[in-house]
Amino acid sequence: MSRAGGELYYKAKGRIPGGTQLLSKRPEMFLPDQWPSYYSKARGIEVWDLDGRKYLDMCYCGIGACILGAADPDVDRAVRNAIDQGTMSTLNCPEEVGLAELLCELHPWADMVRYARSGGEAMAIAIRIARAYTGRDTVAFCGYHGWHDWYLSANLAEESALDGHLLPGLDPAGVPRGLLGTALPFRYNRVEELQSIVEDRVNRVAAVVLEPVRNHEPEASFLKQVKEIAVSIGAVLITDEVSSGFRLLTGGAHLRYGLKPDIAVFAKALGNGYPMAAILGGRSVMEAAQSTFISSTSWTERVGPAAALATVEKHRRCNVAKHLIRIGTRVQDGWRMAAEQAGLPVEVGGIPPLAHFAIADELGQAARTLFTQLMLERGYLAGAGFYATYAHKDCHVDEYLKAVQEVFAHIARAVKQGTVLTQLKGPVAHEGFERLT
Repeated sequence: MSRAGGELYYKAKGRIPGGTQLLSKRPEMFLPDQWPSYYSKARGIEVWDLDGRKYLDMCYCGIGACILGAADPDVDRAVRNAIDQGTMSTLNCPEEVGLAELLCELHPWADMVRYARSGGEAMAIAIRIARAYTGRDTVAFCGYHGWHDWYLSANLAEESALDGHLLPGLDPAGVPRGLLGTALPFRYNRVEELQSIVEDRVNRVAAVVLEPVRNHEPEASFLKQVKEIAVSIGAVLITDEVSSGFRLLTGGAHLRYGLKPDIAVFAKALGNGYPMAAILGGRSVMEAAQSTFISSTSWTERVGPAAALATVEKHRRCNVAKHLIRIGTRVQDGWRMAAEQAGLPVEVGGIPPLAHFAIADELGQAARTLFTQLMLERGYLAGAGFYATYAHKDCHVDEYLKAVQEVFAHIARAVKQGTVLTQLKGPVAHEGFERLT
């Protein structure tokens, strides 16, 4: 592992609770005691650690934020210009109006936009607006929606309520017990579970929240039925596009499926790595933001809107989504082929731009950890997921899949020989939220 990175992470665990600001960036989630942990420079899909070693990022690429690739020159140019003109003032930056116009142009059903700087807080804003608009408290949701109290309160009733929605083991410690019963989960493509939630709460559900797509394609009538239920009970339909947004087309994935929400939430890819989030919706719903207090100084800075404008304009101009789908499909097909050739039981899922795989074995997580270890030795940041970017080229995929073929064959032999655990140079990677000691 990176010697400098390891030493710095040891210090970090003594100074930063949890070691990192984002659970998904903890080294323990990838390769405990071996992951490089910190970067000195990143450009495109190239990442340099603190010791100067270069890796190719065939993994999460800024956890889905760098949709064009790290340090995209067009986005960075817009940001530098914003910095040169001053990023904060007593007055407002004009870019926020231009971005609102562009987002509503891409989403003709929407009339108004509010901003934040991260996905979790943007979702909290959307929930606040929905509750203010309806005068109700309860939220029915599907999928992963961040760290805020409204969401984690689902685990007050049952510790594993959120386990199937992305990360298992999310602890609701610190969430007020008074929120018990205000957030109720249903599973994707299980509309009957949503129906069960609303049956006894017709006049209590403020919002129905879901990711329009993530791990599976929606069944024929699922999204339509969700919309019909929300309308029938007077609830606000919110699509969380923090992960899915701009992957399948320029704008929200809901457009592809013909779904018309009341509110859509964007972050991650919106700013190509610069902090930016947007909450857009119909006028009547969004006007409810004026009946409650939603305000923050940092939401008025200039860099985020400038980066978002440049990102979205390039995304549309270069048909980035088409590229992401093609590259992601190549990777998914390559995983399947390599697994079949090796005789390794691998299950591939996710939409192509947000692809993932799992090794279907009782030691599957250990085998996945070994995959990351062996790929790191070959110069790749790699795990069980691949988030495509515009900077990923066919040559990168070609070389990556050659390495995957070698590594899958190696792992298949290790599984057969029972040596997966003995070949690991450190502990098995964590699967969900675990307290660090």
